[in-house]
Amino acid sequence: MKNKYTGTLFDLSSEVALVTGGLGQLGSQFSLALSEAGARVVIIDIASSTKNNKLREALSSGEIKLVKADITKKSDLIEAAKKISREIGTPTVLVNNAAIDSPPDAPVGGNGPFESYPERSWDGVMEANLKSIFLTCQVFGGIMAKSKRGSIINISSIYGMVSPNQGIYEYRRKTGEEFYKPIAYSVSKSGIYNLTRYLATYWAKKGVRVNTLTLAGVFNNQDKQFIENYYSIIPIGRMANEDEYNGAILFLASGASKYMTGSNLIVDGGWTAI
Repeated sequence: MKNKYTGTLFDLSSEVALVTGGLGQLGSQFSLALSEAGARVVIIDIASSTKNNKLREALSSGEIKLVKADITKKSDLIEAAKKISREIGTPTVLVNNAAIDSPPDAPVGGNGPFESYPERSWDGVMEANLKSIFLTCQVFGGIMAKSKRGSIINISSIYGMVSPNQGIYEYRRKTGEEFYKPIAYSVSKSGIYNLTRYLATYWAKKGVRVNTLTLAGVFNNQDKQFIENYYSIIPIGRMANEDEYNGAILFLASGASKYMTGSNLIVDGGWTAI
């Protein structure tokens, strides 16, 4: 894939970049952006297909690689690390993007009142959103620390910084559904901040930078009422387009941010400025 950033601070031609959940909406964007900046990109995902046509072509041509693994299982990650190191190179960038959420059109089952929120839902979200990052950092961050070089980008959410605005979902409750943005998502995303800070200081002298990237919503054909409610609250007046977080990813992955670690870069249309 042609490198659009040769000779600039954002050149990633010497990097091996891993993106968890790279077949999804944002993961696809991150993977393509890193590849276009020159990185050798490996997607780590439990799935095997993507809706992004451009990414599908890059995977078919071998420009971007896919390694299937369950990121909640350390044994899978260890095997993935061996394969990547053997066939592609030593990882130098890790984007911890994979997560599960409760979108506005989700079934009510795991999104009801706090008092009856299912324990199994809590455990599932914590495992997918927080334990997985703990494990990927252990495995791939450990490799980076041994080679004394690396950048880890942990993706968080505005709902990790502030409580969800439950008023956005009031329209569903008015129809008789007891829908609330659930607690587990917020807590899991909040936990990322101190995981990042801990590892940033732990690996500071080993050449591994660890930062959080906090994102707001991204447009994905959500229902009309949700979009209207969201747009009325966010200062910039709209959700992000799916490619509008790529610049932040390239910044954190590249030498442009080489003195930055333990930080939280917020790209949220002004949501947390309210």
